[in-house]
Amino acid sequence: MYEPLSIVDPEVADAIAHETRRQHERLELIASENFVSEAVLEAAGSVFTNKYAEGYPGRRYYGGCEFVDRVETLVQERARRLFGAEHVNAQPHSGTQANVAVYMAVCKPGDTILGMSLAHGGHLTHGHPLNFSGKMYRVESYGVDPDTERIDYDELARLAERHRPRLIICGASAYPRTIDFARIGEIARAVGAVSMADIAHVAGLVAAGLHPSPFPHMDFVTTTTHKTLRGPRSGLIMCRESFAKELDRAVFPGTQGGPLVHIIAAKAVCLKQALTEEFSEYQRRIVSNAKALASALTAEGLRLVSGGTDNHLMLVDVFCRGVTGKDAELSLDKAHITVNKNAIPFDKNPPMIASGIRVGTPAITTRGMREAEMVTIGRLIAEVLAAPSDVDVQRRVRASVLELTARFPLYAARRVAAAI
Repeated sequence: MYEPLSIVDPEVADAIAHETRRQHERLELIASENFVSEAVLEAAGSVFTNKYAEGYPGRRYYGGCEFVDRVETLVQERARRLFGAEHVNAQPHSGTQANVAVYMAVCKPGDTILGMSLAHGGHLTHGHPLNFSGKMYRVESYGVDPDTERIDYDELARLAERHRPRLIICGASAYPRTIDFARIGEIARAVGAVSMADIAHVAGLVAAGLHPSPFPHMDFVTTTTHKTLRGPRSGLIMCRESFAKELDRAVFPGTQGGPLVHIIAAKAVCLKQALTEEFSEYQRRIVSNAKALASALTAEGLRLVSGGTDNHLMLVDVFCRGVTGKDAELSLDKAHITVNKNAIPFDKNPPMIASGIRVGTPAITTRGMREAEMVTIGRLIAEVLAAPSDVDVQRRVRASVLELTARFPLYAARRVAAAI
């Protein structure tokens, strides 16, 4: 019962040690990933994992929930303060679970929803045919203008007027520009639709005032807590008070049972950290680093979708160099640079091959890297992409990456040393 993991399960312990080393030694540029603080890790690994707590604060189906109520209430209070929300549900296990709950709260199977196409930067849960959202609802999709590669709000308005959706969804997983929540909220009201903003990627920027807020333009706002918010892998829903009852029922008992209390505790910690000036400064660095990295990649002759970035991520068109997104991801990984292949608007390659890569700065900014390091990283990426099958180039870039990551250690030396 009290033996350490290394004794109980050496295989899992070994996998954790290797993953710790991988995170320490590589440049993490996946835009949806980040590194949590030691405090968030501590809360996520706490004894709250032992507790069942179906229901809500003050209204549980189990006894012994007084301390559960305390941490869940902290999440609600801190999220309201951070975002200006009227009502908060702290229990979704993920961003997808959060979106499921909103759809269940306001839509019936077969209702029409209008969301951003995955091929143009949207998310699976915004209506992709292989996702629950595409199976349960009639889906209409909007996208970006072919010339500017930015959201075509006029097309969105025309589609809304023509199809009169029950729900209009905005937000994206691979869109590098500012989203006009006010305009989309206006379109939704004009056609009598409920509106929802999925701010999973830009939540930290919204909290710091670096991206326009979806409040008060949207009826619902969903987010993950592990991207720019730098918290545990989980979700959060905020909404107008008038939808609170329907939303809470859609989460429990509608789509979830017992909440993950240890993760709720970790969410409370990350939201407390997000209320600090230090966090706001961190968000400013994310944006300045993204702009610096975008400029560095452009200077190396790489084309960025829409010509740049307003937020924490950018889409790099690698196929214009004759390299697929899949091959670019694999080649960069061998050089210890972690990205993900990604479709670009009007992509001629299938999604699992793709013509682009998605690059983000939250994780490397957490490590303390600044604009000077972005110039170096841009050069290293370009060097690999110029010769994606050259093992000597990969070896040389890998050595440079190891020097760079050693200067910006990830966690306390004891944790990294134990892994290495």
